[in-house]
Amino acid sequence: MKSNPPIQPLISVDELAHHLDDLSWLIVDCRFSLADASAGRRRYEDSHIPGAMYAHLNDDLSGPIIPGVTGRHPLPAVETAARTFGRLGIHSGVRVVAYDDMGGALGAARLWWMLRWLGHDAVQVLDGEWQAWLAGGYPTRAGVETRPPAAFIARPRAERIATAEDVETMRLNPSCRVLDARSAARFHGREETIDPVAGHIPGALSAPYTDNLTPQGTFRSATELRGYYLALLGDTPADQTVVYCGSGVSATHSILAMQVAGLGEARLYPGSWSEWITDPRRPVAS
Repeated sequence: MKSNPPIQPLISVDELAHHLDDLSWLIVDCRFSLADASAGRRRYEDSHIPGAMYAHLNDDLSGPIIPGVTGRHPLPAVETAARTFGRLGIHSGVRVVAYDDMGGALGAARLWWMLRWLGHDAVQVLDGEWQAWLAGGYPTRAGVETRPPAAFIARPRAERIATAEDVETMRLNPSCRVLDARSAARFHGREETIDPVAGHIPGALSAPYTDNLTPQGTFRSATELRGYYLALLGDTPADQTVVYCGSGVSATHSILAMQVAGLGEARLYPGSWSEWITDPRRPVAS
C-alpha cells in the first residue's frame, strides 16, 4: 500500500487557491499588530482569504500573562488551546493553512508550531502570506466566517518545549546550541524598544528570523536555509537546539525554517527573552 508523502511546512498561493472549496481544508488568518492588538481582526473583517477563520495572537494563541513570572506571550494551557482549535473547526481530518502579513512571524508560524506541538501535523504556512495572495489576484472576502466546531484531541509533545532551566543547562553544554531569533541590534543590546532589559542569553548565537526570508517576503530555498543554519549549528542536531525570541512568537518562524531546510525539529523556549529577564539571577550578555 502506497503511503501519502509527508505534508511540507509551506504551501504556495497557487496550490491553496485550488482548495478554497475543500471542506477538509481549513484556512486561519493570523494577522496581528504588536502596536495595535485589534488591528489584525479589523483587517480580517475588512478582507481575507475566502473561508478563513481568525485566530488572535493574544486571545487565542497565548495564555494569561503573570507579571514577573511569564513572558509577553506565554503558551495557553493544553486544554485551553484544544478548546480554541476545536472552536475554529480543527480536527484530525482537517488540513490547516495559516497566514499573516508579516512573513509568517506574527501568528502563522506560531499557530503552525502550536498545532504540531499538540499532535496535529497536517498544517502548513502560506509562503508569501497575505501579500502574495493579493499579488496573485486571488479572491478575497469581507465579514466573519464560521465553521462547525470540532473535537480537537490534544496529544502534547513535551519534548518540543524548553524551560528556562533547560536553556540554562543547554547554553553551558558545548553539544547544544541556543539561537536568538530577534534582530541583531536587540541581540547585542544596542536597541530595545519592547522589553525593559537589553541584551541576550549568554552563549546564544544571533540568528534573526528575517534572514529566513527573501526580499519579496517568501522563504528562502531549502538549500539556502540549510546552509544558513548548518553554519550556526555545525554538527549539533536540531533536537539539541533551542530557539528563543522576545516572547516565543517569531522564534517559531526559525523552527519552521529549519523544517523547510530538512534539519529536523528544534525546541522552542516559549517564555523567551521577556521571561528570562523576569528573574534577576539569570545572566544577561550584551
